[in-house]
Amino acid sequence: MADTRLEPVVLSETERITLHGWATRRTTAQGLALRARIVLACAEGGSNMAVAGRLQIHRKTVARWRSRFLRDRLDGLSDEPRPGVPRTITDAQVEEVVVRTLEQVPEGATHWSKRELAKQVGISPTSVLRIWRAFGLQPWRTETFKISPDPLLIDKIRDVVGLYLAPPANAAVFAIDEKPQIQALSRTSPVLPMLPGVPERRSFDYIRHGTVDLFAALNTATGKVIGKLSARHRAIDFRDFLAEIDRQTEPGLAVHVICDNLSAHKAPVVHAWLLAHPRFTLHFTPTYSSWINQVERWFAELERRCLERGVFCSLDDLKVALEEWIKVWNDNARPFKWTKTADQIIDRICRYCDRISGPAH
Repeated sequence: MADTRLEPVVLSETERITLHGWATRRTTAQGLALRARIVLACAEGGSNMAVAGRLQIHRKTVARWRSRFLRDRLDGLSDEPRPGVPRTITDAQVEEVVVRTLEQVPEGATHWSKRELAKQVGISPTSVLRIWRAFGLQPWRTETFKISPDPLLIDKIRDVVGLYLAPPANAAVFAIDEKPQIQALSRTSPVLPMLPGVPERRSFDYIRHGTVDLFAALNTATGKVIGKLSARHRAIDFRDFLAEIDRQTEPGLAVHVICDNLSAHKAPVVHAWLLAHPRFTLHFTPTYSSWINQVERWFAELERRCLERGVFCSLDDLKVALEEWIKVWNDNARPFKWTKTADQIIDRICRYCDRISGPAH
């Protein structure tokens, strides 16, 4: 038998192009890409030891794939069939798992568990879970939705999204909402700090020290927030907040305010204030559509970064923390980027309505 350590590797033009494609294409399996690089290196010349040194791999690896290529050419670089346990789960059982998961529920329950379904189909719970993962099924999860019944849904979506994507010239756009009843909570025991391998720990129960309401106006262009703390969120409190926005906004700019349909936003006292300040224009979001108000995204950051794990031993501590959070945010303000057009949102709502309006619903 010829010594493959010295036998030259001569490639045809077709083989060279194929090997270069395997060696450089990202979608190629990692093992096949390495084998292609080994053969290409061998074609440049040199012993197995020299090629192994250039590629920083073991010489036996080079010897194996050089000999297989010389014997079988490109076909020799593919993986050979490997021994293993024969398949025990039939296509019919896979289909039964999927169909039962999608179309049936177990007796006396609302959804399948892997053990209940495994017992019905006659396979192991691990196999059921593997099939669920392959088909993207998660029967233990559920989500909620609400379709807005607002008769002006389409007009309001176009109005609000238009302010995000194409704001008027010489104008400031604010997304406004209230976060009511923010609780000042302290734990009944001191918080235990995080340690290597141990997360921060806190007692399950807590003590309430009062509540405060937060009015927030997010400037959609700059990301900065105007905040105001209040004991309540009545119409006159909302009016006073609008006055605060008026004081902090450049006099020459028109002001467009995006807010929800809370009755306090439409009260006579607010209407009278708007008549006296004609540069202000209110834009209302559709009912049950808080997701379209960008300030809700800021409230989510506030909850996650400041309130969720905060410990406030008094109402004053809570107020100081909220004011500090707003100050820190404004020092590093960044706007949220709105990407969906009004037509994309409306089309998605229409598709969802089609799905839930069929005979099965």
